[in-house]
Amino acid sequence: QVQLVESGGGLVQAGGSLRLSCAASGRTFSSYVMGWFRQAPGKEREFVAAITWSNRRIYYADSVKGRFTISRDNAKNTVYLQMNSLKPEDTAVYYCAATRTYGSTWQGYEHWGQGTQVTVSS
Repeated sequence: QVQLVESGGGLVQAGGSLRLSCAASGRTFSSYVMGWFRQAPGKEREFVAAITWSNRRIYYADSVKGRFTISRDNAKNTVYLQMNSLKPEDTAVYYCAATRTYGSTWQGYEHWGQGTQVTVSS
């Protein structure tokens, strides 16, 4: 069983940066693929980024490539999402999620955090 708690959201101006953290509890954290998703009001939950347990494979949505960086520290049971050059359209609730097998659809992830709000003002 994996429990996830996100932090680091907030209000930032366009062009600014935020770093989200996701603290995981559970003895098998290192065996999971960790992903970040986001959901804006009235929109479906969408894939942002994912990282495999060995850090050998990293995946990004086209909308965030070159601006966001996902990383993980298995020793700390934590996954990060560094977000740079933020745009108003990045405004959403950001969720951390875990799955045994990589996928870019939210339905494939078994464990979810409660979400953290990111608001980017223009």
